[in-house]
Amino acid sequence: MAPGIYFRLLLVGYFEGIDSERGIAWRAGDSLSIREFVGLPLNEAAPDHTTISRTRRLVDLETHRQVFAWVLGLLADAGLVKGKRVGIDATTLEANAALRSIVRRDNGESYDAFLTGLAQKSGIATPTREDLARVDRKRKKKGSNKEWVNPHDPDARITKMKDGCTHLAHKAEHAVDMDTGAVVAVTLQEANLGDTTTVKETLAEAGTTVAELIEREADAKPQEKPQVNLSGIEEVVADKGYHSGPALQEMKAAGVRTYIPEKKQPGKRHWVGKEEEREVVYANRQRLQRPKGKRLLRKRGELVERTFAHCYDTGGMRRTHLRKHNNILKRLLIHVAGMNLGLLLRNTYGIGTPRGLQGLSLALHFLVALIAQAVSSESPQSVGAGVTSERRAPSQYHPPLCLHFRHSEIQKQTSTTDC
Repeated sequence: MAPGIYFRLLLVGYFEGIDSERGIAWRAGDSLSIREFVGLPLNEAAPDHTTISRTRRLVDLETHRQVFAWVLGLLADAGLVKGKRVGIDATTLEANAALRSIVRRDNGESYDAFLTGLAQKSGIATPTREDLARVDRKRKKKGSNKEWVNPHDPDARITKMKDGCTHLAHKAEHAVDMDTGAVVAVTLQEANLGDTTTVKETLAEAGTTVAELIEREADAKPQEKPQVNLSGIEEVVADKGYHSGPALQEMKAAGVRTYIPEKKQPGKRHWVGKEEEREVVYANRQRLQRPKGKRLLRKRGELVERTFAHCYDTGGMRRTHLRKHNNILKRLLIHVAGMNLGLLLRNTYGIGTPRGLQGLSLALHFLVALIAQAVSSESPQSVGAGVTSERRAPSQYHPPLCLHFRHSEIQKQTSTTDC
């Protein structure tokens, strides 16, 4: 398969809200308009999911990153990437692996075999399912990622999802331009890592991307006013999960001002030997109390959460159908690139959200139905239709439904408003 067809098929997955490669292959073979967009001739069969999967394995991760950067370049040309301040947040993606398949890292023993051994040590010779459940209920830290791993997807981690359920999952983190809503960087990391740990890679990736956009703009348009901030990323906005003294110190060392709310402390903080950390925390606290800080926090909840809704909820990537970070990140980069293309389309044409054309088609059908009804009501043929007297029979009158009435009552009802 040609690389251009492969990348267009992945974009179809975003705009149609399709999560699996099987669904993308079926949709490409079902729709003539999608075949036209992808570049498939009518006399050729659409590629199946095995062809898409094989092409994904052959195309390396760096090529997917270049396609993502190319789309960002289109946004930069349209003035939709500023790069001065970014908002960072993360969400969990359900992995294509089951908890019942996890094994111990040390000896490869399954979960049921491990519980059976514990029950036998407690004096139960032949434990039943109820006995195993009772033994498991009394254990603490039963889902430790240091002890358990899924052999089919070693990169997946046991974590609690947004709805409170426990699953094997991955962690996707976005760096979003706070002026336009464009995603300038996306990383995929282990779900059990804290926000203060994963933010380093995401912020570094965003800084590299903005620097490449500045260099690209300087080479292409050296005489014009730059659209991307020449100083790179200067401000970072995040939620309280990203707040810690060492993390704020590292961001300050990188020349970045932070707008991150603090977590509630159980008592008074002690700053003995932490004078530099105290200055950074107090400066961040003062920035948040200003009108600009409050405005940026409100805007972060609007722009960053919108990217999650478009990519994973409406876009259909909340549950992954691939395994291992290398494969998932390939799909994720093009998926988020589709979200950036949607931003460009909305800015140009006013439509570009996932499954947005489906809603537009429904509105178009409704409009056509209204026009047809208005035309039929004004048609001369409708005048006098169904009339048994000087007045026209109402639309509610259905003779087959009124056979149980007497003939005289039928004649009476045809000239009234009810049947």
